[in-house]
Amino acid sequence: MTGCTWAQGDPLMAAYHDSEWGVPVRDPRLLWEMLVLEGFQAGLSWRTILHRREGFRRAFDGFAPAVVAGYGPDKVDALMQDEGIIRARAKIEATIGNARAWLRMAEAGEDFSGFLWDLAGGAPRMGDGRTVPASTPASLAMSKALKAKGFKFVGAVTVYAFMQAVGMVNDHALDCPRRDACAV
Repeated sequence: MTGCTWAQGDPLMAAYHDSEWGVPVRDPRLLWEMLVLEGFQAGLSWRTILHRREGFRRAFDGFAPAVVAGYGPDKVDALMQDEGIIRARAKIEATIGNARAWLRMAEAGEDFSGFLWDLAGGAPRMGDGRTVPASTPASLAMSKALKAKGFKFVGAVTVYAFMQAVGMVNDHALDCPRRDACAV
């Protein structure tokens, strides 16, 4: 079914495309997981991250922000030895800091999902189906807002990839069967 060329040729990428990519996500924990994974992608390919996704889920305790926020130096050292993830100290430490930022928002009564979707305009935006920008004014605004909350590895390009992944932007190609399916 895959109509977007980036997902062709790899069964895991095709399955991700056909079942997840571009589907609007409202679950705050899953949004945080995807933001973390997109941060780990910086400088790498999504294929690399996707093929290690289960390793990331195991290593980061199912992406439970309350658990990850409590990680200390010993856990960072253990994660640096974990071959199931990308062993980049700055990204690991950013993930812990991002969990703490997520918790600060929750403790202040701020819903992570509502915060992000408000920044995205509340509903998915349709790309033109022909071109895909690296970033947009919306991803820049979301990046700035996340940074103001204390998040790291959330530049405008990373945030735009996140917005695509979680259905805030529908960038499926015009001839992709998922384009209409993800237009809600």
